[in-house]
Amino acid sequence: MKYITILLLIIGFSFPNFAQQTIDGSIMHDGIQRDYILYIPAIYDGNTDVPLVLNFHGFGSNANEQMHYGDFRDIADTEGFLLVHPEGTLSNGDQFWNVGFPGSTSTIDDVGFTEALIDELSTLYAIDLDRVYATGMSNGGFMSFLLACQLSEKIAAVASVTGSMTQDTFNDCNAQHPTPVLQIHGTSDSVVPYDGNITWTLSIVDVFSFWMNYNNCDTNPIITTFSDIYTLDGSTVDHFVYSGGDNGVTTEHLKVIGGGHTWPGSAFNFPGTNYDINASMKIWQFFSRFDINGTLSVSEFDNRQVIIYPNPTNSKINLSLKFSEELNYELFSSLGKRLIIGTIKTDNEEIDLSNLSPNIYYLKLGNQVFKILKSN
Repeated sequence: MKYITILLLIIGFSFPNFAQQTIDGSIMHDGIQRDYILYIPAIYDGNTDVPLVLNFHGFGSNANEQMHYGDFRDIADTEGFLLVHPEGTLSNGDQFWNVGFPGSTSTIDDVGFTEALIDELSTLYAIDLDRVYATGMSNGGFMSFLLACQLSEKIAAVASVTGSMTQDTFNDCNAQHPTPVLQIHGTSDSVVPYDGNITWTLSIVDVFSFWMNYNNCDTNPIITTFSDIYTLDGSTVDHFVYSGGDNGVTTEHLKVIGGGHTWPGSAFNFPGTNYDINASMKIWQFFSRFDINGTLSVSEFDNRQVIIYPNPTNSKINLSLKFSEELNYELFSSLGKRLIIGTIKTDNEEIDLSNLSPNIYYLKLGNQVFKILKSN
């Protein structure tokens, strides 16, 4: 009983009383109503400045679809950042981001809209303006690179999934600080070709070469091959890390060999989707290492060494670690009864909760305790 009391004291001060919210919002920019969907995790209390992640949809998609397809909400629930899904404007019936595609006559200022959106949200919420990040799918990845080039004073780091850079973005890039860049791309992408297209998009090699040189990174990468844990997807992943950049930044590439124009790890299993990695998790782990001034100190970015997702869950939880040693875990009921014990042996571990009834549980990892909600 004494142990249970101590356990409940440990966890008793860690849970906020704020409900998770998904807010449909809008601002006026250049005389046009511009919409967005903001996700606020329950862990947010408004007392501490938190990071902001901008998640841009692809061409012909929309904010709601991207919120579900390239989903960061489970991660935000644990890590506490705010997550906004901006809405593009229409071009011939399709929503898009104006990134300088050849032949486009659009005058929409999406960079200005993004700047206004960041400014608006920072007046309404407690946001760490040194930790604003941009990511997106396809056209949204192009948009992230455009922001790195033209709004770098507000963007700490970017990550593109199946996107690239247009020639206009490349020619007019005016980044103002070393910029951490992560590029995730399939070699069999038939929409945004890995090898590029001379008429409208740079090759992926040219993209990360550009940023590697801009950031003054080492030219010889550290290459890691991820385990092919899901052999049915027909693809594997190599991780290229160009380190040694100014301010400690890196330029990185997750090369999905055989992967298509898809978001790795997505709940939507479109053909060509890789399941050896979770793109959303990899992107947040990348972002969490940097602010606008470069590499964060260990004490700043590693104070939460475990990311748990999804949470809430109706079956399993995944534990993503930022360290390599083995770690014992225990799962307790809300009354302090120990239900499951085990050892985490890899940087990505899965715990099956499907046999437990819907309720609140507590996961003890080392000297940390996490609240887990098991849903129906």
